[in-house]
Amino acid sequence: MKKTFLRFEQTATQVAMAIACAMMALASALGMFQIITRFILESPAEWTEVLIRFSLIWMVFLGIPAAFREGAMVSVDVLYRWGSVGTKRVLDWVVSLASLTLVGVIIWWGWAYAQRGKVQSMIGLEDVSMFWAYLAMPVGGVFCVFAILGFLIDPRRNELETQQ
Repeated sequence: MKKTFLRFEQTATQVAMAIACAMMALASALGMFQIITRFILESPAEWTEVLIRFSLIWMVFLGIPAAFREGAMVSVDVLYRWGSVGTKRVLDWVVSLASLTLVGVIIWWGWAYAQRGKVQSMIGLEDVSMFWAYLAMPVGGVFCVFAILGFLIDPRRNELETQQ
């Protein structure tokens, strides 16, 4: 059961990270397109501004699960360095529960916000509902839940090990 969940979590986190990378590439490409149309062609494409913001929001919320999985959660680093194995596990649980609480709030209110955003349309893209931009919060939050639980089951502290 543990190995099955960890495989699922790893796949989910990789999918989230791949989409986050695609959103970063999309934002970069749209930024270049915006520069070309605005300064070279002198005919700005206003819709690119909205899509850049939209893709950056998705990039952030889908990139966070990878950070959670690697142990980049708020913690007291001194306790990890000098604490016993038992202290580290207690701290893992405290940090994970606090993170799950925060992510739960993000999922709950993000979904409510997305539902309210259905009636809004994006400026520059009048046919697209803001629901799709706001949906990044609950979707990213669900991926975060899997990553946090994966960290709790199989802790990695790569952030501590690679810091300078």
